[in-house]
Amino acid sequence: MNKKVIPAISSIKNLEKFITSPYEIGVLLDSHIAQLKNINDLAEKYGKKLMFHMDLIEGIKNDEKGTEFICQEFRPYGLISTKANVIRKAKQKGVLSIQRMFLIDSHAVEQSYRHIKMTQPDYIEVLPGTLPSMIREVAEKTKIPILAGGLIRKPEEVEKAIAAGATAVTTSAKNLWDIYEKIQ
Repeated sequence: MNKKVIPAISSIKNLEKFITSPYEIGVLLDSHIAQLKNINDLAEKYGKKLMFHMDLIEGIKNDEKGTEFICQEFRPYGLISTKANVIRKAKQKGVLSIQRMFLIDSHAVEQSYRHIKMTQPDYIEVLPGTLPSMIREVAEKTKIPILAGGLIRKPEEVEKAIAAGATAVTTSAKNLWDIYEKIQ
């Protein structure tokens, strides 16, 4: 992932915008298991790669069995989750794994570090992505590439996250998609 912005898709309207954009990779949020085949087929038709947010797929449990099913049936480009067992199963299935890390308080951060040490995901998504000092700390401590997400609404916030060490920013802010699609 060598782009500054990765669209986070939270509706069919956003999916339509994404598939007609120059972006190659997107994050699928808030979906239903019954929609995944059509969404996946549409993305493939347009040459797009989707990372499914496993914790936000309604109609399937975000556990090892659910992850195995999603990986076998849909072969997503990647899976995002807060759950260590989902990350381990995604890696086992050869799917890009992104461990979501919420920067709520020191306890949550330390617990996330323990999970990350166990799972060794391909990427860590740090939320909120508006804390450059924490992005820097997580990148230095884990040596794993960072995606910054959550509450990033302005170009200067994207730039600060990248300057702090994030590989890219995941965002549902379509104004940022528009700004950064010109330089993708």
